[in-house]
Amino acid sequence: MLENLLIARLPRHGQSRLLALSEAVRLRPGDVLSESGTRARCVYFPLDAVVSLVATVADSRLLGVGMVGREGMLGAHLALGVADAPVRAVVQGAGMARRIQAGPFRRELAQSEALHRALYRYVHVQLTQLATAAACVHFHLLIARLARWLLMSDDRTAVDGFRVTHEFLAHMLGVRREGVTEAAGALQQRLLIRYHRGAVCVLDRQGLESVACGCHAADQRAYDALLGP
Repeated sequence: MLENLLIARLPRHGQSRLLALSEAVRLRPGDVLSESGTRARCVYFPLDAVVSLVATVADSRLLGVGMVGREGMLGAHLALGVADAPVRAVVQGAGMARRIQAGPFRRELAQSEALHRALYRYVHVQLTQLATAAACVHFHLLIARLARWLLMSDDRTAVDGFRVTHEFLAHMLGVRREGVTEAAGALQQRLLIRYHRGAVCVLDRQGLESVACGCHAADQRAYDALLGP
């Protein structure tokens, strides 16, 4: 089984304590793992699942602001002593994750300097991702933003291809569904992706990177600089 990279980078004794607190759970697309402003009851370390981080506004519109896969975790805000989740978290890609109840996780945080240090760094990476997402929405074309989102999904998927609907992508990108259909069609015409009935396969990774805005590469540099490639 794949292991979560944040856990894998801990010292061996730290890994063992954290794994002893965890249970393996299967996450299904559409599962809501947290709501903005609500107290976190659990934290999740994805193994091969993918979780989208979503901001909501008063008129119930949604906008994707980040993504979590096996490189990270959901619930890192607990390391800052904050109980309430900052954003909504929705499962985008089905898969397994390690789940730990918030109480035991906090106690482990208090005892493990290595875990605290890793999560402080990861929180910084997430803040960088959120700032990049805000600028990306404002300044970059839809096709570039879609390419970035597809690359982020591909980065976090352990197998070839992943599933995502036009409707979900429209919510994540803050646009109408017709815009996603047009942009995805353009990427498919260039033979960069194959998209059929919600199944996406990246055919030309380098070509897709050339279409994407520089935000994807910036996210990767921030992660590598603080947590290692």
